Amino acid sequence: MITSSLYETYKNEIVPRLKEKRGYTNPMEIPRILKIVVNTGVKTDKDREVMTTAVDTLATITGQKPVITKSRMNISNFKLRKGMAVGACVTLRRGAMYNFLYRLVNIVLPRVRDFRGISPKSFDGVGNYNFGLSEQSVFTEIDLDKVKHTIGMNITIVTSAKTDEEAKDLLSMMGMPFAN
Repeated sequence: MITSSLYETYKNEIVPRLKEKRGYTNPMEIPRILKIVVNTGVKTDKDREVMTTAVDTLATITGQKPVITKSRMNISNFKLRKGMAVGACVTLRRGAMYNFLYRLVNIVLPRVRDFRGISPKSFDGVGNYNFGLSEQSVFTEIDLDKVKHTIGMNITIVTSAKTDEEAKDLLSMMGMPFAN
């Protein structure tokens, strides 16, 4: 199992602070991060190079091989047929998830141009947080000389929190830079 300094911080510092702030009595009530999903969509051209670039980029960023997502139905306006590859997706759990979140908060987000914090309004109502990055060049793992196609991605942080306020407390204590 991969250990992470962020997980150790969560266990030793964040859990007691959440317990004190929210008044949890049962340790299973305390919110935690369940998984992080990194998803990218690719324009469906005949060009397979864009899809392989997206898969290689996600594999480099997350350290895990992505799953290629396929369309579920025909959409004639987009010239899309059922079963065509439309994107790639990676689900991170446990140690890899905490390592990715640590790198995201401390290295990647500060490198975003004109960054003033992420929106606190992107919660879905049940404690999960979604946000997007418009390009992959903010990740330090990517060699900028080899980038031919700009690939945006959606990052979803799934928590066990029941409300958005609990999830925001958890993520802000983990270092997520929310805008004021």
